[in-house]
Amino acid sequence: MINYNDALKKAESAFKKLKVKTEKVGLLDSLNRIIAEDIYADTDHPSFTNSSMDGYAVKYVKGITEWKIKGEASAGSYKNFYVQQGDAVRIMTGSRIPYGADTVIPIEDMILWKNMIKFRKNKSLRRGINVRIRGEDIKRKELLIKKHTLLKSNNISIAASCGKKSIKVFKKLKVGVLATGNELVDINIKPKNDKIRASNLYSLLSAIEQMNMEPVPFGVVKDNKEKILKRIHEALYSGIDILLTTGGVSAGKYDYLIDVFKELGVKIIFSKVNIKPGKPVVFGEYNKRVLVVGLPGNPVSCYVNFILFVRNTIMDCLFLNKNFITTAILKQTLTKQDNKRHFLRGIIHNKKGTNFVSQTGSQSSANIGGLNSANCLIVFKEELKMLKKGSMAECIMI
Repeated sequence: MINYNDALKKAESAFKKLKVKTEKVGLLDSLNRIIAEDIYADTDHPSFTNSSMDGYAVKYVKGITEWKIKGEASAGSYKNFYVQQGDAVRIMTGSRIPYGADTVIPIEDMILWKNMIKFRKNKSLRRGINVRIRGEDIKRKELLIKKHTLLKSNNISIAASCGKKSIKVFKKLKVGVLATGNELVDINIKPKNDKIRASNLYSLLSAIEQMNMEPVPFGVVKDNKEKILKRIHEALYSGIDILLTTGGVSAGKYDYLIDVFKELGVKIIFSKVNIKPGKPVVFGEYNKRVLVVGLPGNPVSCYVNFILFVRNTIMDCLFLNKNFITTAILKQTLTKQDNKRHFLRGIIHNKKGTNFVSQTGSQSSANIGGLNSANCLIVFKEELKMLKKGSMAECIMI
């Protein structure tokens, strides 16, 4: 049995060997995709010196408080004014500052009569106010969006301002999901006797979709070695990048998955990890092109292992790991007796800028209700027997 840190390192190493391809997509289609190129500014922003408000553009001269209106400049309709001492040009927000002007005085600070304006005595005036200088926000050739960024709408805005009609992004990983077990029935069937609904299939497919990867369902297979072998063989040659299976990875009479993996030529990187929940997890590699992860059949163990070894590892390898690790103050004392690393289902809430966390009742691996109400996993390291109330705990957001 391998410890958690070593298992994670091996998983990360295997994921980094995946050859993630790239593709060009339209700017709007790049939302929530991971960018595969750096984007630099192709021009200064603003690209010309302009007014930050409606007002009058003047050449500042100490002591001068009256100006003659020379004309008007509006955004997108620039006129080639030359502003000298004592001149003023009525200007709109975003309009280019006329040559010779260096200051914009707000309309409300002026008294207007005929074609003259006068500065109100109870206001202050200084050179350069309300003027946005060319390049003060962004300089040409400045790096704006780094490769591996998960693109959000604010990134799309920046890319559009740089004239990017299309964006180079990483292709979505194709992740296959196969559930195994004689006890499984579809979710539209009311389970009787010892049957249970195949919730893991839907849990994993939706989790993959939530990551904006491409889920590929391979359905449910009964605990028949030949049928399982045939379905996994089909999956490995279907063009997927990762295959997830659930169930059949323990040491029971009908747990065929490890034997099937080996017969098909899957190189086992590790099996069984010193964690709770989810000790029986198998991680392997097929023909240096498909990663194979055998997850436990228990719904809680399955989901927790997916978070730890699939979601987190993919995000980490794509440089997105900062999004799901956080810390919070424990609202209760937690204890354990073994030397496993526990991942406790918890609820984080923020109060006045500070995170607090508490566990969601019973931590039984069969408690799917506790998983449903959780928004994080509280990390309880191997060497510790107690996490005291009021101490800071590491949490992995779900």
